[in-house]
Amino acid sequence: MKLFKNQWTNIILIVIILALLIPQIRKPLQIFANKAFAFSPSVTNEEDREQIANYNWVLEKSSKERVDFSEYEGEVILINYWATWCPPCIAEMPSFQELYQDYGDKVAFFFISGEDHETTTNFLKRNRYTLPTYRMLTTDPKPLDGFTLPTTFLIDRKGNIVIKKVGAADWNSTSMRNTLDELLKS
Repeated sequence: MKLFKNQWTNIILIVIILALLIPQIRKPLQIFANKAFAFSPSVTNEEDREQIANYNWVLEKSSKERVDFSEYEGEVILINYWATWCPPCIAEMPSFQELYQDYGDKVAFFFISGEDHETTTNFLKRNRYTLPTYRMLTTDPKPLDGFTLPTTFLIDRKGNIVIKKVGAADWNSTSMRNTLDELLKS
């Protein structure tokens, strides 16, 4: 019986190794793993919150329309840096879509990608997402940066970074919704 058990362990281990080596299997596995281990993002303690330096930032919508970020000063803002080729980014998109459906008219959402608009638009259409995507035309205000994908910032009405999350998260959690509700009250 012990020999039989060890053979199954070896077979499972070989299948896992092959799955990680074959690109067509690796990406779906990475997405699945990121979804499985994504938790609600943590709110930064008030005394540790950074503030964005300014609102001087020009973006471009997928419709090629220029957007001046300064128009959103005083609003609750969610900024997500992402890419269509990034498994953790793809893993968190369904939770963002659900959050956007309920808060899209109350919170300013910015999904920023360095990819061309055609690529991001096709990705969103294929997956039936209605998230607003942008490209940067000028440098982002500090301390915002999207060098690591995905990176997400939740900013309050005063410009304080309430949440900074690097990596995938469950953005449609009860605690995230409670955080948004509290920020929208103030």
